[in-house]
Amino acid sequence: MPKPFQFRSGSLIYFQGDAADKVYILQKGKVSLVYQDIETGEDVRDQVQPGEFFGVKSALGRYPREENAVALADSTIMAFTVPEFEALAMANTRIIMKMLTVFSNQMRRIHTQVSSLMETEVVKPDEGLYNVGEYYLKSKRFSQAKYVFSRYLTYYPSGKNAIQASKNLEIVENSLSRYGDGKGPAVNPGGSGGFTPQTPAAGPAAFDAAPPPEPIGNAKAYYDAVSLISQEKYVDAYLAFKDIVNANDDPEWTARSSYEMGRCMFLLNKFDDCLKYYTTMLTQYPKHPDLKDAMFIMGQCNERTGRKEQAAAFYKKIISMPADPDDGTVTKTKRALKALEG
Repeated sequence: MPKPFQFRSGSLIYFQGDAADKVYILQKGKVSLVYQDIETGEDVRDQVQPGEFFGVKSALGRYPREENAVALADSTIMAFTVPEFEALAMANTRIIMKMLTVFSNQMRRIHTQVSSLMETEVVKPDEGLYNVGEYYLKSKRFSQAKYVFSRYLTYYPSGKNAIQASKNLEIVENSLSRYGDGKGPAVNPGGSGGFTPQTPAAGPAAFDAAPPPEPIGNAKAYYDAVSLISQEKYVDAYLAFKDIVNANDDPEWTARSSYEMGRCMFLLNKFDDCLKYYTTMLTQYPKHPDLKDAMFIMGQCNERTGRKEQAAAFYKKIISMPADPDDGTVTKTKRALKALEG
């Protein structure tokens, strides 16, 4: 028997790329289908009217969802398995005609989306990220340097600076544990663009004589905002990331800052606001480099607000996505799901 489901405003009903085994009918509320036009790359939004079916084509065709389905208001939605829907349609020709009308309207506007939600990540230049890490290391701002080199190795595990980034990360972790941020012996550039501890003979003056170059533009603004998070200044960090997003000068830093804005909301315990924000973000950046991290936080938000089924759905979705065996996000997701179900 078909089952009714309640979705709060801002909830994701399904993702682009999800397996399609259900057909839905909107009983009340508002639902939007969001996908990208393959020719322009811009978002296209189709609003589902009460009484209309959606998710039909992919379910009947047995192919992954082509769009994100988002509740724009508190909504009640009936979910049919494919056999249930087929039986309903065969018994009611009026439903068939209504369904065909919806198909006709949608097919005039919807282009087939070739790539699925979970496929190839966007390749981005790595030089700026690596250079920022070097800047923080030379400045002895070890917490920031650790974060940057870790992110570099996450985004670019096979990048041309990956080996040196690993060495720099080891230097950072040793320096942080032994001396703390801003302390300890100075460092200077080593071979191949890396960093090695400065010899005692060189003395502090050698470091002072060659001040590290400041990262420029959005890179500096981004990692300064990350520093505010490490100081637990979440509101200030949120506003700093928001400035980068609003400026929209560079797609890479805009996307990363958009993720960090949501993380700040979570750290401020604004769980419902965080859920709504990330729902919107994922429709804008379906291949966001921090996709799994954002989904994990969405699961955490649901868990913190008592919505365990929704939390489990996000965790299971993350675990089902392609990942490296040592993917930290997947590991912590498995732990969270086990704790939730245990």
